[in-house]
Amino acid sequence: MSSVQVEQKSYEMPPREGLSIAHFLTVADIKRSARYYEKVFGARILSLGDGDAPGYLQLANIWMILNVGGGPTPDKPTVTLSVPDPSHINSFLNFRVADIQACYELWKSRGAEFITEPIPKYGETRCYIRDPDGYLIEVGQSTDVTYG
Repeated sequence: MSSVQVEQKSYEMPPREGLSIAHFLTVADIKRSARYYEKVFGARILSLGDGDAPGYLQLANIWMILNVGGGPTPDKPTVTLSVPDPSHINSFLNFRVADIQACYELWKSRGAEFITEPIPKYGETRCYIRDPDGYLIEVGQSTDVTYG
């Protein structure tokens, strides 16, 4: 297997109509994080955040925004953004895949650092990755559950 990227050309950023969802990650180094998601998962880098601008990536059917911490700002006057403490996580990315073993082997060969090998649990098989900033990424394959 050489790729698990899903090309969905119907998603645009910014959207011309309707809604597109982006996941914002506060990172220590925009270029380092962008190159990681490009190398490991095949993300398409749209912008590396020239100047004070954030970086933008497309990964499968989502958009990712990468920016360094800071704040407060006029539009969020009580909020300061910072890179996560890897030992205290309150949210994480969740990648649903069709073949977890193939993804595990491919992404590991590209430099992903898995916490464990894929493990069966609750009708799915899953494992977790840490990215360079300590974000947790769940990789899961539903084995006994169908949706929709």
